Amino acid sequence: MNPFDVDTFLATGGLIGLCLLVFVETGLLIGFVFPGDSVLFTAGVFAAQPDPFAPLWLLCIAVPAAAIMGDQVGYAIGRRLGSSVVESRLMRLVGPEPLAKTHRYFERFGALTVFFARFIGIVRTLTPLVAGFTGMSYRIFTMFSVLGSFAWAAGIITLGYFLGQVSIIRDHLDVFIIASVLTVVVPTALHLARRWRNGRRTSQDGAAEPGPEEPDPEPAAEKPTS
Repeated sequence: MNPFDVDTFLATGGLIGLCLLVFVETGLLIGFVFPGDSVLFTAGVFAAQPDPFAPLWLLCIAVPAAAIMGDQVGYAIGRRLGSSVVESRLMRLVGPEPLAKTHRYFERFGALTVFFARFIGIVRTLTPLVAGFTGMSYRIFTMFSVLGSFAWAAGIITLGYFLGQVSIIRDHLDVFIIASVLTVVVPTALHLARRWRNGRRTSQDGAAEPGPEEPDPEPAAEKPTS
């Protein structure tokens, strides 16, 4: 199943595939590359069709539940591994900018970041980790995770459900899907390419730096003339 081919993904994966993708998006670090918002909106549009792959009420319960479980796993990873998770190879690939952005949200909004982060790509992947290794209260984290997950998942699915009945969206659904996926894929690809280029440049600069100069050998002592 290819999550970037949204309509095929939903047609083949159905509700289970959708819940799995939403879970991975915050439960595992690889989730930042997935177009979660696009998939949720399209799921709502498909739910409005005459033969839906799942009823709206079930989507609005199951998908937020998967998001909550993903948050729980992300929080547990952050709590267990501590700040060392930031030094992982995958986090080095993501780069310091998204992590610094997440920290700024925590500094500005505190625990409310767990709620707001659900609506911000990459940040929603990193927020449970940061909440875990910074020692946020588990009860507070869970409360805002539940509220944010239902507001985000059920909200976007419901929006897609009602807008999916508008003829211009229903008749040009492929265009809307491609456009929404590109809003995730293009920035992510550019970010990873920039990280790769900067890392390559740094390694080349390090290799080009001359090593420490060898000290000149002391001149041999002259033999005394007889």
